[in-house]
Amino acid sequence: MSRVFVFSDPHFGHEKLAIHRGFSSAKEQDELIIKNWNKTIHKRDTVYLLGDITMEKDNYSILKELNGIINVAQGNHDKPQHTQSLLNHVNKVASCYKLKDCLLTHIPIHPFEINRFKYNIHGHVHLNTIKDYRYINVCAEVMDYTPILLDALIK
Repeated sequence: MSRVFVFSDPHFGHEKLAIHRGFSSAKEQDELIIKNWNKTIHKRDTVYLLGDITMEKDNYSILKELNGIINVAQGNHDKPQHTQSLLNHVNKVASCYKLKDCLLTHIPIHPFEINRFKYNIHGHVHLNTIKDYRYINVCAEVMDYTPILLDALIK
């Protein structure tokens, strides 16, 4: 049976952010994310990758190294002109996904909209988690650089 995971903001290849996160280089950061991802995700698992895959670069070929069926919610650093290239490496690209009474987005939705969903699972804010249980931050650094089971988040 296929499992469903969520993860956000890997920022593959982003040297400055990798160093800010405590890595010696983007290569070290990327290798850890790939290792954690592939030991967690099996080939039939589905992963909702909630944006900021890179830092405005069309270097999505790194996604071919990752296990699973990847659906992307584009982030603010995933340039629209790179969408076609991104589609060569993932199953689907959208702005958001509705799944199990949750809205999966890159940027947290406005508080006025949150009442339409049980949870908003999102990225974008890195370590600046919103203090409202309905917003669930799945940024890489919050998730120990490892995708997490959706069911584990919402039970």
